[in-house]
Amino acid sequence: MPFSWKSRAVSAADAVAAVGSGQRIFVHGACATPAPLLDALCARRDLADVRLYHLHTAGPAPFASPGRENEFRSVSLFTGAPLRQAIADARADYVPIFLSDIPGLFLSGTVPLDVAFLQLSPPDSHGLCSLGTSCDAARAAADTARLVIAEINEQMPRTHGNNVIPLDRVHAFVATDRPLVEHHLEPETSVEARIGELVAGLVEDGSTLQMGIGGIPDAVLSRLHGKRDLGIHTEMFSDRVVDLVESGAVTNRNKVVGPGRIVTSFVNGTRRLFDFVHDNPLVAFYPCDWTNDTSVIRKNPKVVAINSALQIDLSGQVCADSIGHRIYSGIGGQMDFIRGAALSKGGKPIIALPATAARGTVSRLVVQLNAGAGVVTTRGHVHWVVTEYGAVNLHGKSLRERGEALISIAHPDFRAELRRELTAARTFPGRPAA
Repeated sequence: MPFSWKSRAVSAADAVAAVGSGQRIFVHGACATPAPLLDALCARRDLADVRLYHLHTAGPAPFASPGRENEFRSVSLFTGAPLRQAIADARADYVPIFLSDIPGLFLSGTVPLDVAFLQLSPPDSHGLCSLGTSCDAARAAADTARLVIAEINEQMPRTHGNNVIPLDRVHAFVATDRPLVEHHLEPETSVEARIGELVAGLVEDGSTLQMGIGGIPDAVLSRLHGKRDLGIHTEMFSDRVVDLVESGAVTNRNKVVGPGRIVTSFVNGTRRLFDFVHDNPLVAFYPCDWTNDTSVIRKNPKVVAINSALQIDLSGQVCADSIGHRIYSGIGGQMDFIRGAALSKGGKPIIALPATAARGTVSRLVVQLNAGAGVVTTRGHVHWVVTEYGAVNLHGKSLRERGEALISIAHPDFRAELRRELTAARTFPGRPAA
């Protein structure tokens, strides 16, 4: 660029000075959470009724601290550890919504944004920044907010796709040079290993993969190195995908949408992952209303969607966003990809989860979901369910057949109890048990 972009940088306090009471702010999420802007905002004591819309954020969430309720209201469109307690305490809100529908909230004006807080990569010679590690709903926020206030971080990867933000679009920014928050892999458990083996056995050569983050997706990905010509079209990915690319298992050769390229909406992982996506034209970042559009997903062959759950009832209803009434995460893209995979030629929608919780004392497969549990994937959409005890396909099965199939992959200690409860649930006065 013919000038030093840093000459336009201001302090974090000056950058957020334009925020006023009663305004709606979008906050960039995951590894792209603009912590300096949030800290500066929360250092102010002259604001009231500021609403912050975001997906899961990384690091502390000072805007949701006790005692700040009259100043700030967090609104999670998908949540994580920093906001769970605040939501449980009614100091913050949660909106159940498909990931594919979130950009539309801003684009339609349903949620009119005054400000977008973003973390961007430095501008290139054309004066263009990128949304870095998270395009998701940030693209729509950047396009519709009246003001864009940014952290431009020297260590934010420059990524390719529909995620370019001209520096001239930014009202004010701070210049930083700090590491992104990293998400490190946890040691694999024996349960995750077994589930990984079973799910990997369902993945055929030439499949297009969607997966989330966590022990089970990581366990699956680590067992796919012997596969050929895998593709990636997903809402997010982490370090294990880099392993698959380097092993030659991922070529994206058979994809219809983005052939030869990994397509994603955001990434979450370590510095190794950030280095992999930096200035890599074979990784394309797009807004989540496109990556998660079922009409787009279904065009790829053999889409294998690997998603997790907290609880499943014996009719196939999948709870994935809450533990009873307590919000744990969100709807996210599970339904988008479960349906998209079902519509894909040769596709396999998979829900994978451990058979038990609470150190084996509670079955995750139940006759009836806990009170308040959120049904993310309906029993009409569910296909494959996998635990460490097996894999069953519920599609086309009756309620009776589903119950029997799911009990067969429950922990053995709970199978007899589940059969008794299921029989009792189907028995009505004057009517014999099924």
